[in-house]
Amino acid sequence: MSIRVALHHKTDYLYDQLIQLTPHLIRLRPAPHTRTPVHHYSLKVEPKEHFIHWQQDPFGNHVASFTFREKTRRFSVEVDLVVEMVTINPFDFFVEEYAEHWPFDYEAHLKKDLSPYLELKEQGELLRAWVERVPRDKRRCIDLLVELNQQLSQDIGYVIRMEPGVQRCEQTLSLAKGSCRDSAWLLVQILRNLGLAARFVSGYLVQLAPDMKSLDGPSGPEEDFTDLHAWCEVYVPGAGWIGLDPTSGLFAGEGHIPLACTPDPVSAAPITGAYLGKKAEVHFEFENSVKRIHEDPRVTKPYTDSEWERIMALGAQVDRQLQQSDVRLTMGGEPTFVSIDDMDGAEWNTAALGENKRARAEVLLRRLWQRWAVGGLVHHSQGKWYPGEPLPRWALSVFWRRDGETLWSDPALLANLDQHSPPLVQGIDERFARALAARLALAQAHVHTAFEDTYYYLWKEGTLPVDIDPRDARLLEPLERARLRRLFDGALYRPAGYVLPLARRAEGGWQSGPWYLRGGRCYLVPGDSPVGYRLPLDSQPWVAKADYPYVHAPDPTQTFPALRAHSEIRA
Repeated sequence: MSIRVALHHKTDYLYDQLIQLTPHLIRLRPAPHTRTPVHHYSLKVEPKEHFIHWQQDPFGNHVASFTFREKTRRFSVEVDLVVEMVTINPFDFFVEEYAEHWPFDYEAHLKKDLSPYLELKEQGELLRAWVERVPRDKRRCIDLLVELNQQLSQDIGYVIRMEPGVQRCEQTLSLAKGSCRDSAWLLVQILRNLGLAARFVSGYLVQLAPDMKSLDGPSGPEEDFTDLHAWCEVYVPGAGWIGLDPTSGLFAGEGHIPLACTPDPVSAAPITGAYLGKKAEVHFEFENSVKRIHEDPRVTKPYTDSEWERIMALGAQVDRQLQQSDVRLTMGGEPTFVSIDDMDGAEWNTAALGENKRARAEVLLRRLWQRWAVGGLVHHSQGKWYPGEPLPRWALSVFWRRDGETLWSDPALLANLDQHSPPLVQGIDERFARALAARLALAQAHVHTAFEDTYYYLWKEGTLPVDIDPRDARLLEPLERARLRRLFDGALYRPAGYVLPLARRAEGGWQSGPWYLRGGRCYLVPGDSPVGYRLPLDSQPWVAKADYPYVHAPDPTQTFPALRAHSEIRA
């Protein structure tokens, strides 16, 4: 899911007399390393009578060199961009082991390459004092960068400053305020004083208004916004150049589109040039705008109000036609929900399962249960099993009576089967099965001890490569590896559970009967599902279809007698 936007940037210089422009360098094309996808770019410059030569400066930035032939009273630069505002995780990188913690030293060859970005340009008293306050204890490099960026954002207030150039670090620190370029240059010098290679970045900043107000922090701009901006990049071995924006205290993301990255701000100026002749008065104008040109429907803003009205109108029309034709429908499937903390995560969009989905589902289930189904029965079960997936999915359900009567009165008697519950203690299953048989007046011989299929797993062990032990971590499939390691560590020879076949008598009560098992043992079908899903039912004696005791579900459209009250059932 993404938003495609068109960015327009125009700068006009209007002179009160004819002037001759010297060759100009324009750095207003996205840098090669920008992570925001660029679909369209155009650069229009007036006077139209000019020569243009595209090149890359020593730092790899795109630079357009313009030479003008005739005098003019107007110099105009106009940029149009179409970019894809895809979500970018600014922490999506790995760090070399030796640079994981700060302080560290760059490797010799790398330090030589980074020498322009390690040069100390300023070392005033206020700058030294700020740097000396940084603790020198060993800590994660990323944590240090986060702290420095946030601290500088708090120390230096942001102001719009129309004067050209960048303030010296001493001035920015003494005033405790500065423009984005002033804060960026100050952070560059702080990082270099701490032994970290850093460079100055000039670029565009695009900020889009959020679909919904934030629940736990600033919501961002009230409307879509773009402007020229400046920030800093620091080089971390393994991660490469990492963008830090000291104006906001955040890492650079999809809204940061770098144009020029250089050791010094003067080399990153968007436009460099002059004019010849008498001193002229100049009127300066600029324009920055951003417009959304395509939006994919998303969970926070799936449709506009007008689109939703058309959808509802169409739905009402379909309902009328169904009613007129006496077409009756039932709806299946499950409601879809997403986490408010991670709306774009794979488990909420494309992946079937994930790290947090089960826990969030458990919370949602219990909230719905307490609000809409008090007295209902919470049920944890195996869900759908799709081809190609190693295990079935899970299913959480609540069953309740429509008449408001209680179905289950004591939730404490239900096993807490969520993913964080400890495993059942060995032996409880057998005691429960035998106590249940006694309570129902059934023979103890009908309780069967279930084992994993020893013969199957011994055969499976024999099919492994000769140099791999079943307990070895080199097996490719993680679930198969974990299963074999558990089984061959002893679980293969211990009871996996206990089984008591039960059937409801027509006249009331329960009945059981003997199971005929090969070898007299109940060997389970291989797998990871609970015992009840892996019973060896295919090994039971063959029964003709006419004699098979099928259980047919009742027709849901028929009329059923009213259920008895909960108190009568308990009695």
